[in-house]
Amino acid sequence: MNSGVTLVLTGAAGVALLMLLLWLIHLRTGNAAIVDAGWAAGLALLGALYAALGGGYWLRAAMIGAMSGIWGLRLAIYLLATRVIGHPEEGRYRELRARWKTNIPFKFLLFFEFQALLCVALASPFFLAARNLDRRLSALEWAAAALWTLAMAGEAAADAQLNKFKSQPANRGRTCRVGLWRYSRHPNYFFEWLIWIAFAVFALASPGGFWGLLSPILILYFVLRVTGIPATEAQAIRTRGEEYRRYQRTTSAFVPWFPKTIPEEKS
Repeated sequence: MNSGVTLVLTGAAGVALLMLLLWLIHLRTGNAAIVDAGWAAGLALLGALYAALGGGYWLRAAMIGAMSGIWGLRLAIYLLATRVIGHPEEGRYRELRARWKTNIPFKFLLFFEFQALLCVALASPFFLAARNLDRRLSALEWAAAALWTLAMAGEAAADAQLNKFKSQPANRGRTCRVGLWRYSRHPNYFFEWLIWIAFAVFALASPGGFWGLLSPILILYFVLRVTGIPATEAQAIRTRGEEYRRYQRTTSAFVPWFPKTIPEEKS
């Protein structure tokens, strides 16, 4: 069997096993949000595996392995600390339980394993870069590394600002509008997408690198249309109502931009 295919299958098996273990843990804890941390950790695992066994130029492999690993582990730890350990299950997962009604454990197993499949598809930029034998790093790769650094800083800052806001009892039930959250309703998602743009640009310097462009396209689709903004905002409206609707009317949904000024509504 082709070594590349073997490597992808090995990675797929590893991530599938990780998701199975997390599914078993979720059965005991009752918190399905652990799948989000598993998604990030699974991608970090694939990045490290491809970097170690891909057979490409060591410096390029080390760079993509470090970029994917640092990103994935930071996000996984953050999600575990803020959504899983010591926290009740998020509303969007409670909503799924209510919607599914029957065979819920099995449906969550399929959901967890779908995340494993998604990890394998999204990790294509890591695979392509880690297999590149060219011993010269291109300007494109250095530019991608610079973009990754900027986007990582932005995502970490957005997460820290939101976490600090939520930690203050006076802000319970209120919408975060501080820092980056003044300019975007989802700055964390925006910088997350930029990170995937950086991964894809890095892979463009490698043979077949255009396939890596599918990753930021998929991320953007899921963020804008599926599990990102739609689910998050539906839950925000359920819990914060008109206050969040006003935030929607004044603040960009995704790309950071200056907030709108709207007239105060008469009582």
